[in-house]
Amino acid sequence: MFVDSHCHLSMPALRERLPEILDAMAAASVDRALTICTTIEDFDNVLSLAREHAHLWATVGVHPDEEDVREPTVDELVALAGSPKVVALGETGLDYYRLNGRSTAEMQWQRDRFAAHIRAARRTGLPLVIHTRSASEDTVALLKAEGEGAVRGVFHCFTETMAVARAALDLGFLISFSGILTFKNAGDLREVARFVPLDRCLIETDSPYLAPVPHRGKTNSPAYVPFVARQIAELKGVTTEAVAQTTSANFEALFGIPPLERR
Repeated sequence: MFVDSHCHLSMPALRERLPEILDAMAAASVDRALTICTTIEDFDNVLSLAREHAHLWATVGVHPDEEDVREPTVDELVALAGSPKVVALGETGLDYYRLNGRSTAEMQWQRDRFAAHIRAARRTGLPLVIHTRSASEDTVALLKAEGEGAVRGVFHCFTETMAVARAALDLGFLISFSGILTFKNAGDLREVARFVPLDRCLIETDSPYLAPVPHRGKTNSPAYVPFVARQIAELKGVTTEAVAQTTSANFEALFGIPPLERR
């Protein structure tokens, strides 16, 4: 019924409890999930999870906030993206939240990394999973410069303004909402979620981070993605089942995943 379009099952907080996590997903009617790569060093772990479980898929990429890690070339990203069960590049993007005394001009290494992922997406035809934090203007500008009309994807764990949402939609991207949508102080974000058409939405947990209310402060899990769906349903005045059905169809269309056979 539900799909978690972005989680980190290879991280120790979840992988060490994987049987329990998978059981909880099944109990919550979360029938599929996309587990996200954040470094090339961890790619084999991410991929093995997807290969071992029919209802899991994988990405390949390097998170913009990762430093002192292997920097993939476009050719390497293209080659790794050809692995079975890999359905996207990322997560990738720009993050200026922790500059640590540096200027945005000194973050050219992030922009170069992001450009490599965009070029790999153009060559493979796979979508991008975009992370952007305190860098939306440069994120949108680089997508336009490197891939406008040639790449597609999703702005994951969206926390940006209405203007950024409009820009992402204009580029043909989907927007994914996480448990942040349930937080008391997320009123502006709820207005964005109300605005974004349901057929351009995905839902996610970003687990093990950002557990939704009523589990805020705990380790997040894909089993909690229905709380995000219920919040969107309330905002849009539709049923939770409608949100589950449409976001699952959006997930299938974006990532090229066959629909589940329903009994």
